[in-house]
Amino acid sequence: MFESKAGQKVPSVVFPIRQNDEWVNRSTDDIFNGKTVVVFSLPGAFTPTCSSTHLPRYNELAKTFKDNGVDEIVCVSVNDTFVMNAWAEHQEAENVTLIPDGNGTFTDGMGLLVDKGEIGFGKRSWRYAMLVKDGVVDKMFIEPNKPGDPFEVSDADTMLDYINPNAVKPQAVSLFTKPGCPYCTKAKTLLSEKGLVFDEIVLGIDASLTSLKAITGADTVPQVYIGGERIGGSEELASYFA
Repeated sequence: MFESKAGQKVPSVVFPIRQNDEWVNRSTDDIFNGKTVVVFSLPGAFTPTCSSTHLPRYNELAKTFKDNGVDEIVCVSVNDTFVMNAWAEHQEAENVTLIPDGNGTFTDGMGLLVDKGEIGFGKRSWRYAMLVKDGVVDKMFIEPNKPGDPFEVSDADTMLDYINPNAVKPQAVSLFTKPGCPYCTKAKTLLSEKGLVFDEIVLGIDASLTSLKAITGADTVPQVYIGGERIGGSEELASYFA
């Protein structure tokens, strides 16, 4: 079994990071001192679970974490900075700081550096999450030590429930639009005014008219969905909020 580091200080490490074509060093003191930080670590950038669920959900809940006292969300992986930067460009990661632990120094100090040589990964991080307050580990969620890549307890929802079981999580919001549509602009403005983050699906770029009909049953835009419920167009959206 892996040992929890709750009550201990995080390892003292300096991470070389490539930013704007320059090398920048960021230390664990800079990341953790005087702050409340959520850290989650995963086996590798671009891997399936990490890309489809682990990182995107932390990014999605970032505002809720902030509202509940978290200053920064950090994702650590034993990858080099160029891989992490490329991954960030392809992911919903604007609210998460991606830290490359290229040499595995931090991960080794946490006691969670594992050998994944059987799948050609070499030394990588075991999947875990932790809450760190002023450099001291408050709570760790370490995935069970069993074959494969278990993903049961290090997810964003489990961490948020630990911080505040009564935290109100944002509803998933999506809308279909098309370029030059004034009603679409009205709907997006209204959603933004209500503080809702939304995914925009643009006809002709992200989807076709056929897809719109198949999914929504309608042939006009915008079509708004909140929490899995179809709201309709801009007028229906205004009535929904009213």
